[in-house]
Amino acid sequence: MHILIIEDEPLVARNLQNTVRQIEPEARLDGPLESVEAAIGWFRNNQTPDLILSDIQLSDGVSFEIFRQVDTDCPIIFTTAYDDYAIRAFRLNSIDYLLKPIHEEDLKRAFAKYHRWRGTDRSNYFPTQLSNLLEQLDTRPSKSYKQRFLAHHQRTVVAVPAERVAFFVRDEVIWLVTLEGQRLITDYASLDELDELLDPVHFFRASRQYTIRKEALEGYRTHHTGKLELIVTAAPDETISVSKEKAPQFRRWFEE
Repeated sequence: MHILIIEDEPLVARNLQNTVRQIEPEARLDGPLESVEAAIGWFRNNQTPDLILSDIQLSDGVSFEIFRQVDTDCPIIFTTAYDDYAIRAFRLNSIDYLLKPIHEEDLKRAFAKYHRWRGTDRSNYFPTQLSNLLEQLDTRPSKSYKQRFLAHHQRTVVAVPAERVAFFVRDEVIWLVTLEGQRLITDYASLDELDELLDPVHFFRASRQYTIRKEALEGYRTHHTGKLELIVTAAPDETISVSKEKAPQFRRWFEE
């Protein structure tokens, strides 16, 4: 079996490759491809694989754009952070998906489903299912992002407007730090949960520990290792960095 992996996070990609090799030791793996552009170029120069494992959010856009520009008749298993609208569309079109973080048992079930597909009449319907999925996503209502965030100050619950947020930080709990430098505890379970609520035009997931607002940044310094050290107005002594792998994505976001 020939499997193509499309994933822009190096650690996630390595873990996915290792897990696939354990489940399908005879499979030939290609990738990981980190961007929409790289994937389109790969398809134009290579034969269609038997199966694609594709993240949705890539370094230069969403992977759906790949399949709008490239004809493929092989099944795709999408990997994604939780997005209720997209998942409803996947289920409606019988297209499989995996929620991050990806666990071995989930991947085993996805491969078992793939093997059940192979050699059946249903496998011939995949291009139609993918086309239907892309059409539904094109007509998706514009997403609204959260404009106020509840946090705790002493014994009072306060609402902080999004434009007053400097960054969120995970330190046992999720803290909200305002542009004035005030630190408030929130009830959010993780930064992953916040990712679905924040407008990506204004907020960037700098690391596993920090999500930063663009308007809170004075700038950044380039470290000799290639990582970026962010200069934050509200917390000049806070050490917030972006990895070398994520630095190009951050620069594009910061310059827009």
